[in-house]
Order: sequence, then structure tokens, then C-alpha cells
Amino acid sequence: MADLHWWLLVVLAVLAVAVGGWWMAQRAQRAEWQRVQAQGLRYQLAQLDALHHRQFEHAVRDLMHRDGCGDAVQVGGAGDNGADVKATDPFGRRWVIQCKHRRAGLAGSAVGTPDLHVLNGTARQLHGADVVVLVTNGRFSANCAPLAKSQRLHLVDRRVLGQWASDSRPLWEILSRLPAPRRPGALS
Repeated sequence: MADLHWWLLVVLAVLAVAVGGWWMAQRAQRAEWQRVQAQGLRYQLAQLDALHHRQFEHAVRDLMHRDGCGDAVQVGGAGDNGADVKATDPFGRRWVIQCKHRRAGLAGSAVGTPDLHVLNGTARQLHGADVVVLVTNGRFSANCAPLAKSQRLHLVDRRVLGQWASDSRPLWEILSRLPAPRRPGALS
């Protein structure tokens, strides 16, 4: 009787090892597929225009992830304190991004300075941002550019978004006047 139980334990152990190995292989394959998908991620402006505002935030998060921000996360929603996406680039800079989606794209209402004031008041103080960005698939009012420049905020309008989303260059290569890296990055 004891011999029977011993063999049963061996069979169960072999089965457990086989299932565990299969599970690990599947997990590794999924991770590799996600990495390959992220590297090839591209959006056209028409695709971004068709998204719901929450999906737009996810698309921005995915673009940051594609560009090497492994910790990119969508945090927007009630109580987000002006941050829809947070990420750390390979150079150690902390990015806080506010997204303003316009269903009508360029024909939609312009993003105005009140949105910049909210973002400027929370991004660095509450979220520890090094780089503060407001991104829209539309346009900004005329008063936004001078305010953004004076407060070290970065504006990503429809033109810049189109370039970033459809290209393979990371946003930090497209924007100017970024703070110095905190640490040498994997891409340097």
C-alpha cells in the first residue's frame, strides 16, 4: 500500500513540474509578444480621433511604454489631480501627462489656459514631475504657448501628436527644452 502512494506522489510531482513549465513558457511567450507589439505600435490621427477620451489616455500610455517607459501607467479619472499618464523615461525623468481628447479633432474646441493652470499647479508638487506635458488631438488657444513656455510646460498639439504616434521616435526626441537626465539611460 505504501508503494502505491509513493508512485502516486511521483506522478503528481512530474505532472506539477510539467504544468509549471508549460505555464512559464506561455508567460514568457506572452511577454515577448507584448514587447514586439509595443515596439511596432503606431497610431494615425484618425484612429486617435475615433477613441473615447479614456482610450485616448491608454493610447498615450502605450506610446510612452513603446518608447521605453516600462512603468507607464494611466491614472486619469476622478481625483487624478491633473495627471492622466505617469511614466519614467530611460533617463530617470518623471513624466506627468494630461490628455485632452477632442472628438472632432482639429475642428473641436481649443484647449485653453485653465487646463494648463491646473496641470502646472499639480504636476510637480503632487506628482513629482520633471517633465510636464499637455497632449491633445486638437489645438491650443493662442494664450497657451506663452504660458507653457514661461512655466516649463510642454504642449503636444495635433501636429506633434501625429508625428509622435506614427513614428518610432520617442517624445523626448521630438520636444525641446527638456530637463537634464537624472541618470544615464539605456538609450544613451
